[in-house]
Amino acid sequence: MGMVLLTLTPALFVQSIYFGPGLWIQLSLALLTALACEASALAIRHKPLMAPLTDCSVLITATLLAMSMPPLAPWWLIVSAVAFAVLLGKHAFGGLGLNTFNPAMLGYAVLLVSFPKQMTTWLPAQHMQATNLTLSQTAQAIFSDTLPESLTVDILSGASPLAAIKSGLSQRQTIEEIFTQPIFSSLAGQGGQWVSLSILLGGLCLLAMKIIRWQISTGVLLGLGLCAWIMHQLDPGQHAGVLFHLFSGATMLCAFFIATDPVTAATSPRGRFVYGLGIGALTYIIRDFGSYHDGVAFAVLLMNLAVPLIDKFTIPRAYGRAA
Repeated sequence: MGMVLLTLTPALFVQSIYFGPGLWIQLSLALLTALACEASALAIRHKPLMAPLTDCSVLITATLLAMSMPPLAPWWLIVSAVAFAVLLGKHAFGGLGLNTFNPAMLGYAVLLVSFPKQMTTWLPAQHMQATNLTLSQTAQAIFSDTLPESLTVDILSGASPLAAIKSGLSQRQTIEEIFTQPIFSSLAGQGGQWVSLSILLGGLCLLAMKIIRWQISTGVLLGLGLCAWIMHQLDPGQHAGVLFHLFSGATMLCAFFIATDPVTAATSPRGRFVYGLGIGALTYIIRDFGSYHDGVAFAVLLMNLAVPLIDKFTIPRAYGRAA
């Protein structure tokens, strides 16, 4: 668990460089809330405190949620997400190892459905802003939901690249026309592509150290990439290409740090690949045909439900036992 957090560190710094210091405030709130909720739940359940509080599992949940939140999201949003993830997503099922759903994605999905505007309003990359917020101005925006009079939310916030594509297509623009907007770069979104690349680097380190296995990550990227390639070949004017989908939104975070959660994933090597493939395909379907611009959270939760069925058909029969 500690190595997972360590390999996320470069992505945290890259994300804060491109999208401002709000990430560090969101992360601090997430970590404090996670530890407080974990300790409270353990005390209520009369469980030992030290081992669960120091195994870093709850800190990973908090970090993933903080990275998924818009930098200027109000403070109560990240607190609510983490509290829901830890208390209901984890301890309501019996604690670590017994939860059916990925806690971080459960907390994120609940807030996305409940507060769609706050959850989908992102800052453009720092170099695209006329004025960058200082740490104190960022804290003011997060804790009081106000900004100095000289600054306006319209200047500082806007749709993410995935949301911009949905909006542009609804206005009958082509993908080529949408990609002329300044928030896009040659690979994906401005700033976001570098965050995704840094997450990919951390994920490859986990694979090299054999902390995670390749089947789920490969399945997620292959499932999403194959769907994107097919649709782009059929109609390139209405469907973005493979690289854009792979390096946009939470794709890389999902492939290496979310879907690979050993508790809620499938068990056998073949089952893990099927599980990842399903997450990738569902993510694309939700992005392209659903109401939400990034379908990672819902795809993971749906495949969490499918894990018992996947395990039933993919876990090898024990040698010497009848079918």
